[in-house]
Amino acid sequence: MTVQTQEAARTGNDTNHKAGVRDTIETTLGGAKDSASKALATASDTAKETARKTAEGIEANPLSVLVGGVALGVLAGALIPRSDSEARLLKPVGQRLTDAARGATDSAKEAGLAELDGLGLSPTAAKDTAGRLIEGLLKAISTAGSAAAKGAMGKN
Repeated sequence: MTVQTQEAARTGNDTNHKAGVRDTIETTLGGAKDSASKALATASDTAKETARKTAEGIEANPLSVLVGGVALGVLAGALIPRSDSEARLLKPVGQRLTDAARGATDSAKEAGLAELDGLGLSPTAAKDTAGRLIEGLLKAISTAGSAAAKGAMGKN
């Protein structure tokens, strides 16, 4: 073989080799695109199904979700340290909330006691009523016991 023939053969082999590599890369790339597309579709379907089930769970029992959210918030608040600037900025807000809650509690307590007094339900009246109820129960038990004893004696 001449040098030109050898060169042509080598160039032809290089071209064939490059074409084979290109085909392999294109095939691999196409397969990877298909796999990625299928994985994306599966992940999307799974996410939609999870979102649907979560929404159904929330609709079925919203109170537990609320309680869970509050508990999670309290836990996060307890675990995440407060910065100095947060403490400085939020202290007045916290104090106002505490004062408002205390005021609301005191007002509710006073209103409740006033309503109970209006109905004649004072602590003294409640004690008297409870005492009469206990006396009545004891009398009923005693009467039932006596009747049972008399009934048993009469049958013998």
